Amino acid sequence: MEPYDLVSTMANIASEMATRGRRGAFHGGHKRNSGKVGGTHLKQSRREPKVDENSPVIASFRTYQALLDRKNDKYERLVKISRDVTIESKRAIFHIHRINSGVDKTSVLREADEKLVTVRGKLRQIALELRGEDLYQYIRAISPGLQEYIEAVAFLHYCLGKGLVSLSQVQSDMEFPATKKPSTEEGGQPPQEAVTLYVPPVEYMLGLADFTGELMRLCITSVSSGDMDLPFQLCQFMREIYHGFTSFSHAGSWELSRKMHALRQSLHKVENACYTLQVRGLEIPKHMLADVFSSQDSDDTAERRNDMS
Repeated sequence: MEPYDLVSTMANIASEMATRGRRGAFHGGHKRNSGKVGGTHLKQSRREPKVDENSPVIASFRTYQALLDRKNDKYERLVKISRDVTIESKRAIFHIHRINSGVDKTSVLREADEKLVTVRGKLRQIALELRGEDLYQYIRAISPGLQEYIEAVAFLHYCLGKGLVSLSQVQSDMEFPATKKPSTEEGGQPPQEAVTLYVPPVEYMLGLADFTGELMRLCITSVSSGDMDLPFQLCQFMREIYHGFTSFSHAGSWELSRKMHALRQSLHKVENACYTLQVRGLEIPKHMLADVFSSQDSDDTAERRNDMS
């Protein structure tokens, strides 16, 4: 290669490298500048927009926020009261089952009624919370406690020999009169106005469906305690309740259909108990027959206590 060609080639290479260096510096500086501008833009976009508190739209949303907060707080209070109603009603039901344990039946039922009077005090609190409100907006909060109370009342009503409690009788217990004005002594509670807690018919039916489970347990404990006549009475009574439930082709409640299945199972257990007493009662001695039913009773009681916990 000629010296002239070598010099010109080296000059071209140096010129090209210088051009690439200038392009790289230009693009690098552009990226850095663009990053800086972009960061400033992101910081500006993260700033909270200015809100005009005097705007009617903002004022409306503030009102909606206050209404929703009030409703949620009321819902939580109702859930807590309903939980207390459920616990106290279960205790009353367990107390009623003591009538087959050899204690005085009259005193047991009187003590159970006193427990239910305390429960009605909790139900009065629910009625005060729902005063002026739509019941069905809070029905899911109070439904468990209301059903458990109806179950306990129906069980007590039957054990007192009064048959099946009616919806009108349950509703009459939910009418709370006004309290009198307190005395001038310190510590007196302020007077409360008369309130009524409406009992939906579906809730009444759901409570009766649970009530049949307690009848099944009463049947088993009565046999284990030596009463061989009560199971046949309970079986006939539960059949009448079941036929009454089956007359509703569509009650509009999925929970009712689920409890209908539990009702059928309870009735089936009572019918099996009656079959064992009627057919095999002559073959099995009474003390061995009581042991068979007492084992079933212990299993049902353990299941019931697990549900309570």
